[in-house]
Amino acid sequence: WRGEAGDAAGAVAAFEELLADQERSLGPDHIDTLMTRRALAGWRGEAGDAAGAAAAFEELLADPAWLLGPDSPDTLAVRDELARWRGEAGDAAGAAAARKNLLADRVRVLGPDHPDTLSTRHELARWRGMAGDAAGAAAALEELLPDQERVMGP
Repeated sequence: WRGEAGDAAGAVAAFEELLADQERSLGPDHIDTLMTRRALAGWRGEAGDAAGAAAAFEELLADPAWLLGPDSPDTLAVRDELARWRGEAGDAAGAAAARKNLLADRVRVLGPDHPDTLSTRHELARWRGMAGDAAGAAAALEELLPDQERVMGP
């Protein structure tokens, strides 16, 4: 709760301590250990280390222990976080490319009207704009708005 209370650095310290305990007692491949790594990566980003967060999410996805499968909601969420922190670290084009790939998988797995799919479309448009494609971003947002209103209401 430290992070939720505004102490992102305190959350990082707490999750680092928890991770060490979990690796020692549960092992590095235990699902709880992996989820702690996921939380730690996110709080690193919130604490101002966007590049460290992106690297940690990339390591998590590459870890053979992350056996949840490519279509798992947790795997899709980690890919979403990786794209976010890649962009926050200054790689807008990389964030847009990652969102584009993620969007294709979310449409396939969740469907075009799922809130996570709609959010991915929004973030893809945002990072396209940040990468210099303002016209493409604006067009994507114009296409997205009616779908969001239809699914989520005005």
